Amino acid sequence: MDYFQLVCAIGAVLLAFYYYYTLTFNYWKIRNVVGPRPIILAGNLGEILFKKMSISDKLKQMYDEYKNEPVFGIFEGMKPVLVINDLDLIKDVLIKDFSLFVDRGFPMFPKVEPLGEHLFALEEERWRPMRTKLSPIFTSGKLKEMIPLMLECSRNLEKYVENVARAGKPVECRDLAAKFTTDVIGNCVFGINMNALEDEKSEFREIGKKLFAQTPRMQARDICRQFLPNFYNLFGSFLQIPGVDQFLTDVITDTIKYRRENNIVRPDFVNALIEIQDHPEKLENIELTPSFIAAQAFVFFTAGFETSSTTMSHALYELARNQDIQDKLRKEIREIYEKHGEITYDTLKEMKYLDKVFKEVLRMYPLLSMLTREVSENYTFKGTKITIEKGTIVWIPAYGIQRDPNIYPDPDKFDPERFNENAVASRHPMSYLSFGNGPRNCIGARFAYCQSKIGLTTILRNYKVNVCEKTKIPYESDPYQFLLTLKGGVNLKITKAEN
Repeated sequence: MDYFQLVCAIGAVLLAFYYYYTLTFNYWKIRNVVGPRPIILAGNLGEILFKKMSISDKLKQMYDEYKNEPVFGIFEGMKPVLVINDLDLIKDVLIKDFSLFVDRGFPMFPKVEPLGEHLFALEEERWRPMRTKLSPIFTSGKLKEMIPLMLECSRNLEKYVENVARAGKPVECRDLAAKFTTDVIGNCVFGINMNALEDEKSEFREIGKKLFAQTPRMQARDICRQFLPNFYNLFGSFLQIPGVDQFLTDVITDTIKYRRENNIVRPDFVNALIEIQDHPEKLENIELTPSFIAAQAFVFFTAGFETSSTTMSHALYELARNQDIQDKLRKEIREIYEKHGEITYDTLKEMKYLDKVFKEVLRMYPLLSMLTREVSENYTFKGTKITIEKGTIVWIPAYGIQRDPNIYPDPDKFDPERFNENAVASRHPMSYLSFGNGPRNCIGARFAYCQSKIGLTTILRNYKVNVCEKTKIPYESDPYQFLLTLKGGVNLKITKAEN
């Protein structure tokens, strides 16, 4: 082959490659749906692929550009995705026409990720019965029984914070909060002492760190998973965190075995898994393999400690920057303690200002920047001529909506009074989506509220959080994290509160 033939051959290969990876890029244009111009391989998420922007910031950037449109079209790699801005259309997707949008549309790779078939990602056929079986764990009655267990963990948190204050050095509050929430999840959900606050080398805390650490291996895994799913399905097993899946599977299997052998019954998540195993006829479409059972525990462990610890650290960050709000909140906490002498499920509900603070934190820093759904049949959005095909993924840009100045004036200002009754009543119900909405909202939302609020009251009752030289201001999100996270961590100084 001479030089000219070689150049032609290479050109033909590159042309074929380009054609294949841009084949879908007219998808939204021919359907008269506006949207940003995609690029080869990455679609509209190039900045995320190359870690120049977080997914939260990128989606907000696109939302801000197209928020006057009811919807706009983007590409996740080659895959067309419809982003829904209009709040009434969002209500249709999440509630009114939920039966057509049950699935979240997350790809699952059972051979590569044995713990990936969990409640958060399951398709409708398996999600419905599993949700029905697991929902009773998070009723108000069960949560009332868990509060003493959370308070037990809070006493260890108080000792930990006392040592931090005495040392007089800045502390990374996301890690501090994650130790507390790891202990709470262990105690309340699994009946296991994870000992993350007292033992710096706690095995469960180390596993938690590994799950969210952005090592080169994890970055390669996330890129392949999102942009090269076929490749990932074949070779993704080489990109997993060594030992984590087996460790968590063994923990759940051994815990269930121990409880059976010793006739131990507790009102927690593991007990629900035992009941599911004992009555497989109620889940006729589900194969209850050890990895499937462990997967349900895995998602509650990871989501339970990481999301609440991130929210707690964001709360401390904003309270450190807004001392007047912090002082007002501390006053309410102390008044409740003086009135009742202890924290219970009911006294937590009495803390109205704490509830406003918590909701404002989640408005500014929603756990997920978007909600995702997959349509199960061809669907035309009401009042429009826009029809999407069966299998199309839709995104709901929660972060963009909750930072929209037309909905929340001065959206970057931390203002808990946005959540007084009159203000909430004046807004569209879909303008606040931090725990989702509709039948597939967050199953553990009330649990998250309780553990986060107990953690915050424990810290703020007797201690003050302050910004310091290591505090990153203004806020800059970490492009290496999927959850909205402050780059460099939430570094604050904790001191004893004198008044």
